[in-house]
Amino acid sequence: MYRVILKKGEEKRIVAGHSWVYANEVAKIEKEETDKNGSLAAVFSFDGRYIGKGYINHASKILVRIFIRGDEEDDKELYLRRLKEANDYRRSLGYQSAYRMVFAEADNLPALIVDKYAEILVLQCLSLGIEKRKKLIVECLVELFSPKGIYERSDVAVREKEGLPLSEGVLFGEVPDEVLIEENGLTLSVDVKRGQKTGYFLDQKENRFAIRRYAKGKTVLDCFCNSGGFSLNAALTAKEVTSVDISPFALQNVERNAALNGISNLKTECGDVFEALRAYKREGKKFGLVVLDPPAFCKSAAEVKDAYRGYKDINLLGMKLVERGGFLITCSCSHYMTMPLFEKMLIEAAKESGRAVRSVEVKTQAPDHPSLLCAEETQYLKYFVLQVL
Repeated sequence: MYRVILKKGEEKRIVAGHSWVYANEVAKIEKEETDKNGSLAAVFSFDGRYIGKGYINHASKILVRIFIRGDEEDDKELYLRRLKEANDYRRSLGYQSAYRMVFAEADNLPALIVDKYAEILVLQCLSLGIEKRKKLIVECLVELFSPKGIYERSDVAVREKEGLPLSEGVLFGEVPDEVLIEENGLTLSVDVKRGQKTGYFLDQKENRFAIRRYAKGKTVLDCFCNSGGFSLNAALTAKEVTSVDISPFALQNVERNAALNGISNLKTECGDVFEALRAYKREGKKFGLVVLDPPAFCKSAAEVKDAYRGYKDINLLGMKLVERGGFLITCSCSHYMTMPLFEKMLIEAAKESGRAVRSVEVKTQAPDHPSLLCAEETQYLKYFVLQVL
């Protein structure tokens, strides 16, 4: 087995529970001829203390992702136990139809994502080590949960940082083009093959339900609406909902979901959200509730400055479009845009808007996406409800 020896003092964060060992934290690597990239590596502090084991990847800045702290082996028994524990936690909270079954580091299975959509499971393998054990993981999922099908959506850029090609397709059984799920009493159509991420954004389930109280009796503008999660929940109590997205495919999904639930007070608008917000401002239009749930504006630390300007731009426009006493619900799903930084941006936007703005509610990702206190990367979603006076 590889032996990875850290530089002096670099073990503190990892001993505290973080799983990532960066290549620049390593003093030396010892290996035997039989050791191969993607296999288990034992990690030690500079003074020789054993810290844990994880899969090694020389092509990645994250050299090792630790997930074993004792003397366990990465065998089928370990994967069966970890997968079952992850699912048992979600079921104990009442999740049934659709939820994140495995959330990587937060479930002690780094770089592995498993989402459940009714009887279909969707898998993401985001590291070399997990990729090499994909067949074993699929066997465990079939044995534990007997899904009708398992689909892979490892078509994300982070794979390239691991030296891996993008990959997607059926791994087991049959996977239909449309999967129907239940969320907050609504029937939703999910396209696991072409939809965003693994087909749908599961991390906002509770936040979408919470929108109903703020939408009651109001005209609602839902920006970056994707497949309409916020729009549909708002439409149940709102006077009227306008759903805006740049993707015609997403808007077709919104309309399909509205039809599935007999919702008629919702209309879609295809276009760039930044341009749409400016057009509404020129027209002097106002809304009782504006929702901003954009995709991540920054996917690296180097992009934070530009992302900050983008978030500020749409939030400033959003505040100006809210009628007196109405609400702005604004989100960020980038962990690089930290909670303090996001709040700072909102304060600046409120000041420049010339409106008095008060914070009503602050939420984060759903409980099926738990975060580790020792790993800030797992705490990524910000959700603010603001009242504009």
